Amino acid sequence: MNHSTWKGSHYESGLRYGATLYERRINLMEHLTVDRARLDYAQAAIPMYRRHFPEILDEIRGIAEGQRTEQAQMEGFLLSMYSFAVGNHCSCLAYSDGETVLFGRNSDFLTAVEPFCDSPLYRLEGAYGFVGATTAWSEMEDGVNEHGLAAGLTFMYPTKIAPGFNAGMLVRYVLERCRTVEEAIEAIRELPVGSAQAITLADRSGAAAVVECNCESLEVIRPGDGGAVFSANHFVSRALTPYQAQLEDTVHSHERYETMERAFAQRKTWTAGQIQSLLAGEMGFMCQYDRSLGMDTVWSSLYDLKNGVILRAEGNPARCPFAPDGRLWPEF
Repeated sequence: MNHSTWKGSHYESGLRYGATLYERRINLMEHLTVDRARLDYAQAAIPMYRRHFPEILDEIRGIAEGQRTEQAQMEGFLLSMYSFAVGNHCSCLAYSDGETVLFGRNSDFLTAVEPFCDSPLYRLEGAYGFVGATTAWSEMEDGVNEHGLAAGLTFMYPTKIAPGFNAGMLVRYVLERCRTVEEAIEAIRELPVGSAQAITLADRSGAAAVVECNCESLEVIRPGDGGAVFSANHFVSRALTPYQAQLEDTVHSHERYETMERAFAQRKTWTAGQIQSLLAGEMGFMCQYDRSLGMDTVWSSLYDLKNGVILRAEGNPARCPFAPDGRLWPEF
């Protein structure tokens, strides 16, 4: 897994990132196909980003210039992600008992992307610093910011889309702009949402929630008596289940959800080590994919928000150990 660092303005950091890769003969867009539908979608979404998050457009422009590639192609790729069907399938959870606040996420994706996965450290002007994780760049799939707000996405196959923020850009936005779960929920309510997803949230105070949403509906799921919320790759709220794509569950979404549901029903208090065991599949199916089919858990994140600890397995957590990442909170 790569570990990039982004500093300065959005444009400057993007330019530096793109140019550094260009000098290493790495072309980010070389093997990516962006068809006319995705290009048109991205162009329709740009006015919404320009209104709500212009800095991300500056960053993409900088990367494209550094890469010496067409900005419109890169926008087409990044801004249409998740609004068009992709193959990432993840599990996300948050747990709080007042004294302990833990956030975990398994990123399940194509094994071919493993060499390109990145855990960036962002410390940009006018934005909260954060450590994230992504299978691409600029968009974030999970992360935690300097205020102790963690966020992670689980993708849903879209049955309705509209120009707007996709799942990865929603996570990026709340990490840069929000300090608490409630601030993040309000931000997602106010932003134009383009794709279908669940955004799992937790903060240092112990608040946690899952926001299921698409371009037409939004529902917030709060923790039950066990203090946990969790999500996989299907909707569970009354408002969003009508939008569930009727597809064969070949990625074990329901099985992963049931593993988390059963685990949190059986155990009421959790430690970071026990959450690691859950993510590693020791309590049921979570990451036991057949790699020969080209899919696996490509990383697993665990954020201990009360203690300021970031742990990450940079590969399948059943085989790769969780290791600390002290870049965001070196004082801990």
